[in-house]
Amino acid sequence: MANDSSSRLRSSRSVAWVLLCVASLVGAFDAARADHPARAAPDADTFVYLPAVMRFGCEPIPGATYDTLAPSNPATGVDMETHPDVNLAVRGYELTDAHLGLIDSGPIGDPNAPQLPSLFSDQRTGVFSSVYQVYKWNWGCPCKGPPITSPPVTMAGLETAPGETIHLPDSGYDIGGYDALVLYVAPTRITLKYTREDDVIFGYTIHLENVCIDPNLLALYRSSNAAGRHQLPALRGGQALGRSIGAEIGVVVRDTGSFMDPRSRNSWWIGR
Repeated sequence: MANDSSSRLRSSRSVAWVLLCVASLVGAFDAARADHPARAAPDADTFVYLPAVMRFGCEPIPGATYDTLAPSNPATGVDMETHPDVNLAVRGYELTDAHLGLIDSGPIGDPNAPQLPSLFSDQRTGVFSSVYQVYKWNWGCPCKGPPITSPPVTMAGLETAPGETIHLPDSGYDIGGYDALVLYVAPTRITLKYTREDDVIFGYTIHLENVCIDPNLLALYRSSNAAGRHQLPALRGGQALGRSIGAEIGVVVRDTGSFMDPRSRNSWWIGR
């Protein structure tokens, strides 16, 4: 009888463990759908959600601390969640068919521009796993327009090891001891500005997608935004800001608001 009772207890525990695993997977899928916009394949009317299963990547980065800096023109009262120039998810993007690698685009550009090798702790030249086109924005509607086609690529998918740390691309700019302000943060995306203006009108802006943002940085942004954006998080070049969710992160570079080609060897990958 004792053996039968022990066997039933072990069986009950096994069933409970399986149900817990199933519930966790369902929860991760639902959370991922909330964090990630739908992506449309070219010439398709259907959308595919790409769930982020590796939720452990959102753990705090050991030893990482974050500071704030006063922007020169705080955008108090602006809803950044719905702003198409700040939250890239409002515009969205789609896969495109273009060269997966660096391209030459004339002479060396601004030597102080943010350099994308410093996204990674090993300073490697990125491996392009996919390329995308960000959608235009029609301010008259206001509503999303067709994809931007010039340049032909406006977001790069760069290969990552799941869980590896992702860093602020280093630059030659100094905005009071820092390289960039954090204009917007969500659990899996961030918008970074290499001037002290609280907008994307002048200077360089970088959007990063599919990055589990350090929860301390996320909390600091949310409290700063709720307090009127008179202070915003600020990062130094090379400072860790989160971890890759899976096998790819998305990288967008803008200059004075315009979307640039992130594959440009002579702009964002100088010397590679």
